[in-house]
Amino acid sequence: MLASVQAENSLFTISVNVLKFDPKKHLAFTPPSEILMMKDIGYPEDAGVSPVAVSQPFQLFSPEAIQQMRKEIFKPEVMENCGYSSNIAACQIRGYAPKYAPFTHDAWHNPQTLAIISKIAGVDLVPWSDYEVAHINISVKSDEQTKEEIATINKQKRFFADDEGIAGCPWEDDKPVVGWHTDSYPFVCVLMMSDCTDMVGGETALRTGNGDVIKVRGPQEGCAVILQGRYITHQALRALGTKERITAVTSFRPRSPYLKDDSELRTVRPISDLSELYYDFAEYRLEIMEERIRKERKEMQMRRKSRKKFDTLAHKRFLEESIAFVEHTDHEIVEDSKVVKGFIEEVDIPNVVTLDDVYFLSRT
Repeated sequence: MLASVQAENSLFTISVNVLKFDPKKHLAFTPPSEILMMKDIGYPEDAGVSPVAVSQPFQLFSPEAIQQMRKEIFKPEVMENCGYSSNIAACQIRGYAPKYAPFTHDAWHNPQTLAIISKIAGVDLVPWSDYEVAHINISVKSDEQTKEEIATINKQKRFFADDEGIAGCPWEDDKPVVGWHTDSYPFVCVLMMSDCTDMVGGETALRTGNGDVIKVRGPQEGCAVILQGRYITHQALRALGTKERITAVTSFRPRSPYLKDDSELRTVRPISDLSELYYDFAEYRLEIMEERIRKERKEMQMRRKSRKKFDTLAHKRFLEESIAFVEHTDHEIVEDSKVVKGFIEEVDIPNVVTLDDVYFLSRT
């Protein structure tokens, strides 16, 4: 659907067509071929907020939707006002929706989109906040670099075919575009926004519960992967043979205020407008506390009306949980002067992925 927007000044009037998100046109959902559970990769089912660990790539948005999202992130004012870099990622864009990207904002908040994400994740989810809608990771190479990579890949393919009599390519690049880390928030949906026709690599490497490394195949343009990234150590491996790799990472948390919320700000404080981030974090944490206190008070009133004895142990347990919740909120809101811009502490895991200890989920 196109809406006409009038931009006026003292000299002239311009009519601009702005694309509005329409789920009938812009959602192109195809279910994932496989959903891996936490127990499948060596984690307890209750380690997180859902028994689901990660999905295989699945088609989510149409080409028109992806093109509109790309237009929004490449606005000059977006990079100027919302661009960040850190020791684990050279180029990122954060906190640009809805101000600069209304289409992107509406796409991720649409009820049909949320229903798809929630069904795959195994728990009812909502975007963590507007600030964490479609966090962009960008990796761009020159034409010369891309040609050199393609030549090297083809050479390795020919060598492997001559040596083994099989068409394939055992050579891979183990350098990550984003280093080993756990996410700040329970779930993420990673959307590919680049053409992956000639891409080699670009997988997400996951650390299993027993210390092994597995890979999940990288998504194609318009496709996404859902990962319970708060509880699984992972990294995005470099993509070879393609000029760019742009992904949009939208973070989610449970809709229910009664499920645990382990969200932390460790990996995002150094690459954020702290005022906006803290407003979002503090407000929704207070909303959760408000709902939990209201529920506890209502149950207490019902017990009293029913002339039941005061449940001392249960109420003290509620108070202990509430204190821990508030203390966690306080711990995450670090004074601005103590935050080192652009520095994110990496998880101490060897930055090596070899064929000996990798199980390919993308078996072919």
